[in-house]
Formats: sequence, structure tokens, C-alpha cells
Amino acid sequence: VPTMHLAGDPRPEKAGTTTETQWTAVRAALAAPPPVEGDATEADAPSAEGVGDAVTAAQALVTAGEYATLAQLTPALVRDADALGPEGRAVRVRALQLVGMVMVHNRQFDAAELALGRAMSDASDRLESAASVDTLCWLKLRQGRLGEAYELAVRWADETEPRMSRATPEELNAWGSLLLMVAAAAVRNNKTSAAADAMKLARAAAVAVGKEQRSSRDAIRSFGPTTVAMKTAEIASVLDQPDRVLRLAERVPLGGVSPKWSNRNRHLLDVADAHARTRDYPAAVELLQRVRHDAPQWLPQQRYARDILDTVVRGRRTLTPEMRELAGVVGLTM
Repeated sequence: VPTMHLAGDPRPEKAGTTTETQWTAVRAALAAPPPVEGDATEADAPSAEGVGDAVTAAQALVTAGEYATLAQLTPALVRDADALGPEGRAVRVRALQLVGMVMVHNRQFDAAELALGRAMSDASDRLESAASVDTLCWLKLRQGRLGEAYELAVRWADETEPRMSRATPEELNAWGSLLLMVAAAAVRNNKTSAAADAMKLARAAAVAVGKEQRSSRDAIRSFGPTTVAMKTAEIASVLDQPDRVLRLAERVPLGGVSPKWSNRNRHLLDVADAHARTRDYPAAVELLQRVRHDAPQWLPQQRYARDILDTVVRGRRTLTPEMRELAGVVGLTM
């Protein structure tokens, strides 16, 4: 029985008041009509090169989890990208994809869907659209729309499936990433066979790639053996197999290109959860502190982190000052 048949309508966790306020200007910029051509003087008009540089700088902020700074910079980025007109289409797609990703991270789901929809409308080919679809699937997962996420990921994985004998790294990156989304949606909706099939194909794509590689169109995204290994552990976590998660974590390839930062942090949460479920509470807290150090503005947005710490708190007889501090960070009421 699909999980959502038992759970009923999805009830995504809403962002807090502080987060909602933080992203007000970004939501307004996304919803605003495009500027009328000729409104800006030639001296004031943004250039595709300048907006492209701004997107690259914003990608570094995303990787660092600097949401407060991004909230200040992205409204102007959206407006400048919109002002480029048809000649700035490719740069605008990159900007909207990045903004959509950031908005999902901060549970601004309607704004994220708007940004990603606009990026897909501007995309020139299926590979350019694939990054938007990948984030859109993740958005639907965070909202609990598991069936929609699965169907969308399956359709686009079929659309982007390359001929393996002549596939480029970019084609394998797009296809493999969508297969991971198929697996993530399937396993959460009690379609374990479909998840296993998708992971088998994703591993084949990773073997064909050879090593972890960044997308040439998006410096944040990567795909390869490391990402597939972390996602294999994630599936074991969803299936409540903490011992297997810990074994798989020991075999995650190290070195080379780092995986996508949110995938890495999510993997660390999976390992922390496995430690908590096997009653190794100090190890769980140590990993939560590591993620907090690496991504202090990302961690408070993760309900998963709150659930892990709740498991630790319920299992411990006494709470340490460190645990109390973490509870305040992730919003756990004790």
C-alpha cells in the first residue's frame, strides 16, 4: 500500500515567521512582472556577463549555507536576470534554478515552484530543464507529495536517458540525478522494488561517469559514485536499517570532487540518526554538532535534525549543556 494512501493529504511543515519575513523581498521579485524593455538607461542596464558573475558568487554562498546574505542579494539578482531580455535566457535560467533551490531549502515552497517553473519555461533543451526538474522533485518530497514526485522523476528520467555507449558526462549527470529522485520518492511511498531498480540504473550511470563530477551547467550539483553511495545509505535509513547505514557510510568514496553540499549534510544526518537508533548517543550528537559547524543556517531548517535529537533526548537519562544548546538551534521543545 503506498504510504500516502495511509497518511492522507500531505501536511508540509511551514517556515517560521522569521524565515517568512527574511524571504519577503525575494518572493516579491519572483512574482513581479518583467520590466518593460527600454525602462533602464543603457548605463544602468545589467549585462549577461555581470548577472552570470552574480550567479557564480551566489552559488558560493549557497554552498556555504549563507542564507541571510542570499536573502539580501537574490531580489536584485532576480530583477537583473529578468531585465536581460531574450539574449540573457541562459543566465536567467541559471539564476532562477539557484533561487528555486534556495527557496526549497527555506520552505518557501510556492515561491520555489514559481522560480523553477519560470526556469523550465526559459530552458532551451531537456538537459537544461533537468536541473529544474530535479529540484522540483525534491520540493514535492519535502511537501509530502510523494506520488507526484515519483511520477515527475520517472517521466523525466525516461526523457533524459542517454545511449550509454556515447553518453556525455553531462547527460549521465542529469539522468543519474533523476534516477536518484525516482528512488527517493519510491522508497518513501513503499515502492521498494521500484526504488531498487532506479538505484541499480543510477549505479550504472555512476560507473559510466567514473568519478564524482560537477555539472558544467551548475557548479553546485554533482553526480558520481560518492553521491550514489550516500543515497544508498539514505534509502537504508528510510527503510529503518541503521546498522546497514553505518556499514554503508564506511564505504562512501572519499577524495576528488566533493558531492553537493546538501547531499553531504543530509548523509551526515542519516549517519547521526543511525547512531541515535543504535543508542550511540554521543556519536549522534557529535555529528549534529559537525553539521551545525559546517552549515549553521541550514541545520535549523531541517526537521530531520530535530527528530534525531528528540531520539537522543528520549534515550538519555540526563541532558548535557551541549544537547540543550542543540535543541535551541533545531527548535526542539523539551
